[in-house]
Amino acid sequence: MTQTPVPPQAPFIPTSSEAELRERALVHLKKKRDFWAHVLVYIMVNSLITGVWAMTSHGFFWPIFIIAGWGIGVVMNAWDVWHGDFSEAQVAREMERLQHHR
Repeated sequence: MTQTPVPPQAPFIPTSSEAELRERALVHLKKKRDFWAHVLVYIMVNSLITGVWAMTSHGFFWPIFIIAGWGIGVVMNAWDVWHGDFSEAQVAREMERLQHHR
């Protein structure tokens, strides 16, 4: 039994809205990848300084300052990744507000 050849498909050319959506998706994916790299470095560095603390003093837990300070940065990075985009309604309201304050 012979198979019928499949005709070649036309190349996918995105419309402007599809191209814009694709660009937004790529930006969001990069933000996610960068966030998880940030978390990995945070864990590795803080594990190292906690190990230094454990091997040298066992006194006051000084790594807490680095862990807490940097942790605030990680939380803000997460906020940017998952809550950083604005809805079209928010953008329209801000544009209207700016237009009235000229």
